[in-house]
Amino acid sequence: MSRPVGVLLAAGQSRRFGSDKLLRPLPDGTPLALAAAANLRLALPDTVAVVAHADAAVAGLLRAAGIPVVVNAGAEAGMGSSIACGVRARDPVAGWVIALADMPFIRPDTIAAIAATLADEHVIAAPGYAGRRGHPVAFGRAYRDALLKLDGDVGARGIVQAHADRLCLMPTDDPGVLRDIDRPADLETVL
Repeated sequence: MSRPVGVLLAAGQSRRFGSDKLLRPLPDGTPLALAAAANLRLALPDTVAVVAHADAAVAGLLRAAGIPVVVNAGAEAGMGSSIACGVRARDPVAGWVIALADMPFIRPDTIAAIAATLADEHVIAAPGYAGRRGHPVAFGRAYRDALLKLDGDVGARGIVQAHADRLCLMPTDDPGVLRDIDRPADLETVL
């Protein structure tokens, strides 16, 4: 069985943001999606990004950076559909680390620590910061079929809840595991 892979979810609609937030530059000029992808790929060289449209700017940006892209034709169905698409694109593997493209502040060492738990095919792992569960979330190989059946906009929350006894919550000092960009004001704290 191969090593775990990273799945970057970059197929969202950016409704609350009002425009394509994944293209918005961070203070260093790096677009949001590219920063999240770079951190994921530093921890997991085998990473794939799930996008909504093959010809969209986000897809082109990620491809230009050498990140494989898979198009989720059913992206409007929600995050669950994108997770299933990413898992399908990288299978069979030891497990999947599901990361969000609007969370560019997660350190690569945090992602690597979460990925390391996937030696156990029955583990679900996530970082914990300040008493809250964060991202990314890792799923061992045993959850393949459940991940492939996902649809809708709740992501894999139901799988985590159904297997709460298997959840490994890893304490971290990385506040990036809770920092997502949903609205333009979320970027102001960075600037």
